[in-house]
This record gives sequence, structure tokens and C-alpha cells, in this order.
Amino acid sequence: MSKLAAQDKFLDLSDYGRRFGRIFALQLKNTRFTPIHVTLLFGISGLIAMYCILNQYYVWAAFFIILKSIIDAADGELARLKKTPSYSGRYLDSIFDIFLNFGFLMVICYVSTTSFWFTIIAFFAIQLQGTLYNYYYVILRTKSVGGDSTSKIFEYKTPKALPGESQQLVNILFKIYTIVYGTFDKIIYFLDSEAYKVKTFPNWFMTLLSAYGLGFQLLIIAIMLPLGWIEWIVPFFITYSILLFVLIGIRKKLIQ
Repeated sequence: MSKLAAQDKFLDLSDYGRRFGRIFALQLKNTRFTPIHVTLLFGISGLIAMYCILNQYYVWAAFFIILKSIIDAADGELARLKKTPSYSGRYLDSIFDIFLNFGFLMVICYVSTTSFWFTIIAFFAIQLQGTLYNYYYVILRTKSVGGDSTSKIFEYKTPKALPGESQQLVNILFKIYTIVYGTFDKIIYFLDSEAYKVKTFPNWFMTLLSAYGLGFQLLIIAIMLPLGWIEWIVPFFITYSILLFVLIGIRKKLIQ
């Protein structure tokens, strides 16, 4: 079970950890480790990265941020290898991502001269960027024959638990997911409410869009930290949001 059919696959700039994540997942395929265990592991890697930023160990912070991205790819790969897709795993993964994003920016704010409110704006900018990427990507996955179907374009009601997972856990995680992501989803839908009608997205557009994927966002942070550009991280991501309107404009004008 692949995320996308062969004809819909594209060069994803944010997915650089996939190959290493798959290698890691293959080592766990015949063990008792579950995808949720792997999700918890990438959460730990993210927390270590925050500790390193707080103590200004920026090279190590970069290492653990990239490691987090690799492990983040491994949980989904393990679910596919074991043929155990789950809504609880997907929601937990997304919840961890948003809290880690907030944590990364808060510790960057703490050790730099960046203002708190400027950092909050950057957090919203990063989440809107990632939400646009996910919105178009999930539309592509939904329309891709044979693709993964645990993600939905519109997340309005709690899905029915898949075999092997708890409905109660799915209910709880879905509630948290809608609380932390709901506002961003509504904003992106407002900006491009007709996107779900497209037949598909061309590969060149998806590659351009992938610059807004979480993996690529974290790679940018991981590069800027050891270069001593910590003061520029927050301003960069706020300015980077200009591309959001460019991408939506391209979609509306060129992709029907």
C-alpha cells in the first residue's frame, strides 16, 4: 500500500528522510515495535533537539531535528510494511508535529532576541504553509488510484476505527486533532475552496509545493542553526509565507 499511485509520484523536497525511514522500518518489521512506538521515538528526538537549542548546541540540535524527520517517515513506512494503517497513528503523528513545531519556535525565541509575538506569527505562518501542502497532497492521494486512504480532504466527523485500533483512542485523538488544526484547515479551505475538484496535480507543481512540507521546513531550521542564523529563523518563515499566495494563484489559474 503506497501513498500514491506510480503516475502520481513526484520529487518531494520535504521527504528526504523517506529512504532512511524505510530502512529503519524494515529493521522493525518483524519485531513487537508498532508505528506508535516509532511516533513516540520521533517525539523524543524533537525534545532532545529543543534541549540542544536551549543550551546552544546547534550542530547537535540540527542532527536531532533531521533525525526527527527520518523517524517521522519511519512510522508510516512501518504501518505500510505491517499492513496496519490506523487513524490513531496518523492523528498522534500530526499532534506531535504541531506541538514540536511550537516548541522549536519557543526555544528559538528564548535563546534569541526575537519577540514572543513575532514568534507566534511565525508559528501560524509555518502551520499555514504546512496545511496548504497537506491540503493539496491529501487531495492528490484521495484521487490517486490505489493510494493510501487514511487521510481525508475534509475531517468533519470521527472516522470508524480500523481493525486493531481502539475506537475510544481514535475519538480522543481526533478531537485533539480538530482543535489544534481546525483553524488552519478552515483558513486554507477559505483561500482555495475549489481545489478538491481538480482531477490531479502535475508533478512539477507538487515538487514546488513540497517546499512547504514539514520536512523541508525543519531542514531549513537545521541548516540555519549551526550557521549562526538563529535570529533570522522567525523572520524567514514569516516572509516565506508570500509563496503561499503564489502557489494558490498558480493552482487557480493553471490547474483545474
